[in-house]
Amino acid sequence: MEIIINFIEENWVEIIGAIVGLLYLYYEYKADLKMWPAGIIMSSFYTFVFIHAGFYAFACINIYYILAGIYGWIKWHKPSVEDADTTNEIGLLHAPARLLLPLTVATIIIFGIIVFVLQTYTDSGVVYGDSFVTTISIVAMWMLAQKYVEQWLLLIVINIVSVFLYLYQDLYPTSVMYLVYSIVSVFGYLRWKKMIIKEINENI
Repeated sequence: MEIIINFIEENWVEIIGAIVGLLYLYYEYKADLKMWPAGIIMSSFYTFVFIHAGFYAFACINIYYILAGIYGWIKWHKPSVEDADTTNEIGLLHAPARLLLPLTVATIIIFGIIVFVLQTYTDSGVVYGDSFVTTISIVAMWMLAQKYVEQWLLLIVINIVSVFLYLYQDLYPTSVMYLVYSIVSVFGYLRWKKMIIKEINENI
C-alpha cells in the first residue's frame, strides 16, 4: 500500500492528466463538443509532465494542443459553409483527396524542422520517435478541428507508437492511457464512419 501511495504522490500530475485524457477520448469517440475543454485541461497537465520527462517536442505540442483546442472549440460551435453541405448535424466529413499531397508535404517539412531543433538544442534521447509522434499529432489535431473522419487513422498510428515511447521513459500511467487510446481509436474511426452513413440514409 505504501508503494502505491508513494507512486501516486510522485506522479499525481501525470495520473490526473491520464484520467482527463481518457475522458477526452470518450467525448471524442462520441463526437461531443465537451472533448475540447477536456483536451485543453489534459494538455495543460501534460505540458508539465513532458518537460519533466525530457520530451521537449511533446511539451511544445501540448501548448499547441491548448491553442488548437480553443480553435477547434470555436469552430465546432460555429458550423462552416462546408458543414452546411453535410447531411449529419455534427458536420463530420471525409477528408478530400486534394489534401493528400499538401498534408504529406507539410508533414515532411514539420518532421524535419522538429528533428533539427531537438538534435541541435535539446538533450532528448528519443529524437526521431518524439518528432514522429509530434508531427503526426499536429496534422491529426488540425484534421480533428476540420471534423475529418480520417483523423482517427493518424491517431491509431500515433497511439501505438506512443505506448512504447512512454514505456521507454517510465511514464506508466501515460502508457496505459495510450494503450486504451489505441483500442478506442479503431472503434472511434468505425463509429464516425457509421454516423455519416446513418445520417445519409436518414436523409434519403
